[in-house]
Amino acid sequence: MEKELLSLLLPEGLTELFEVDRTEKKDGQIHLYLSQKNEPPAGYDRSDLLSKGFFDEITVRDFPLRGKACFLHLKRRKWIHKRTGSVIFHDWNQVADGTRMTIELAAFLKGFDR
Repeated sequence: MEKELLSLLLPEGLTELFEVDRTEKKDGQIHLYLSQKNEPPAGYDRSDLLSKGFFDEITVRDFPLRGKACFLHLKRRKWIHKRTGSVIFHDWNQVADGTRMTIELAAFLKGFDR
């Protein structure tokens, strides 16, 4: 039930890849802290990968919740491929180019430029 509710509030596909670690309400803002699940991208065998923790956390602004600014703090996982040494990660492209906003929020705000 909780995952279904979160999937209605958060950007599409986020609850499939991330788990909520904690939430905070401070200074009239809502902060959601999410960590990526330890599930390698499709097409990779887990036995071929070494988990190497997380990339640096990024903060992305999303639609306001209950009239409060909402910030998503995302920690994305990375793996090293044992044979090639290349860094493997999920291609999560929900941040609008040149911004720190979700694609959906940036598109919404862009509509007000007219």
